[in-house]
Amino acid sequence: MNFWDKITGNDMTREFKGFEARAQKLPADYQAAWEKIKTNLWQHSDFTGRNLMPILDGALSWLEETAADGQRVQEVLGDDIQGFCSALAGEEGAKSLRDKWREQLNKNVAKKLGELEGKHEYSRNAPR
Repeated sequence: MNFWDKITGNDMTREFKGFEARAQKLPADYQAAWEKIKTNLWQHSDFTGRNLMPILDGALSWLEETAADGQRVQEVLGDDIQGFCSALAGEEGAKSLRDKWREQLNKNVAKKLGELEGKHEYSRNAPR
């Protein structure tokens, strides 16, 4: 991948267009499920969305295989597509920006609390 494509996101645009072309070949109910999967997976995206490309590819491949086997989309995904997407993203280790910020905040708070406890041990018992 060339540097310019990576900076501008052209590589992801090409890959995503490929996903869409593959999805157009699916039956209508599978296409509707694909749209819901895309919508729900973006919540687990990092800043660029690159972390989702392998997950989206795997999900689409799975839809293609099950459609080829003649299974109904309801049998494959069930009723909870949002839960399916959360499990899929969690299983693949995708972390959203919110998850990363939460971890960083927890580390900072723990660090500050550790510093405060060490410096002000006497202040706990002091009258207020």
